[in-house]
Amino acid sequence: MVSELQSKPKWEYQPQSVAGKAVVVTGGTTGIGRSIAVLLASKGARTLVFGRHEQELRDAMNDVKAFGGEVHGLTADVSRHEDVTRVFEHADRRIGGCDILINNAAISARSVVGSSYEEIRYAIETDVLAYLDCARAAIERMRPRGGGHIVNIGSMSAEVTDSGSDVYVAAKSAIRGFSESLRKQVNELGIKVTLIEPGRVGSELGGRKPPQQQRERQAELDLLTAEDIAECVHYCVSQPPRCDLVMVQIRPHKQMI
Repeated sequence: MVSELQSKPKWEYQPQSVAGKAVVVTGGTTGIGRSIAVLLASKGARTLVFGRHEQELRDAMNDVKAFGGEVHGLTADVSRHEDVTRVFEHADRRIGGCDILINNAAISARSVVGSSYEEIRYAIETDVLAYLDCARAAIERMRPRGGGHIVNIGSMSAEVTDSGSDVYVAAKSAIRGFSESLRKQVNELGIKVTLIEPGRVGSELGGRKPPQQQRERQAELDLLTAEDIAECVHYCVSQPPRCDLVMVQIRPHKQMI
């Protein structure tokens, strides 16, 4: 008769804890970013969040604190280089730099048809240039430590390429290519790069649907929650050092892509 101990698989799998890690979450005051900050902080991470609006910042910080997590924050616009510089200097002072960067801040964008140049420019500055700028600042802090993790939140729009959203598709396609190339560049530095591409998510991006409507679509398996993405992020950043999760696509069961 095989004993219970002998019947269990024998392998070594020890996920890393995020406890004590310095985590910067861009766009961490609303939607997916807020959920990520709440979850990682509840696991013991030292979190820093920022966004453009003071009230949303206060609400997000209260949410994190309600779960007993450590959080620091400030208002900043990720599309502005001087604001990015200020955010990471704040991270140096408040949480001890940056071990994990969650590149999440983004805005919705439609087509070049019917959009002004200024609208297009701001979308690209927010959804592409800011990702590069934040990654650059994070790597400067990760390099002396011999490691770190950058998680880029992209979108399955890079694959679906819906009509009427070509500016957004261009941005998310850029993030896909950037993630793949950067991963190879920083591999020898011990820095991991993970791209997460969600499908439809109930969040502020693109305009919030009424809560009841969102709950109905989630019950119908047609819409993800921000918490679904947060759990995916936590799984990615807690893998053992030998494991690199290169890209994860997560969609609602009923969203056929």
